[in-house]
Amino acid sequence: MSPNTMLLSITILLSMVYKSTAIYCFYCNSANNSACIDPTKFDDEMRGRIIPIINCDTAVPRVNEYAFFCRKIVQTIYHPHKDSELRVTRGCGWVRHEKDCYRADNRDHLETVCQCFSDHCNSAESLNSTTASALFVALAVCLYFYR
Repeated sequence: MSPNTMLLSITILLSMVYKSTAIYCFYCNSANNSACIDPTKFDDEMRGRIIPIINCDTAVPRVNEYAFFCRKIVQTIYHPHKDSELRVTRGCGWVRHEKDCYRADNRDHLETVCQCFSDHCNSAESLNSTTASALFVALAVCLYFYR
């Protein structure tokens, strides 16, 4: 095995190693913090001042042995005598769903719930770690064979 091939193999393997001891998530509710609707509108400094970020392992009592993750819930709440209301909640989750995102349509509200597994990932839509790893491997292979 050539040194370049070995280096590429080690790089690919190391890119797939994922270890986390704590996860940090945005923690807000648009009912009392309108910035919670879309945190990506703000630069990092401003976002850090107006939207709390919490360490799920220390802020939420552990209810089971499962690892925490970040969650974002978008609800459209239907009111009988006024316009519907958009509500966004961001925080920590501890019971995983089989899908990264799912929808629930109830009589009085429509709800989309998304879960993600890296720091600050509940700010907006993001790539999951498997997709990011696959893209990295594809790029590395293309660069290796292109030269």
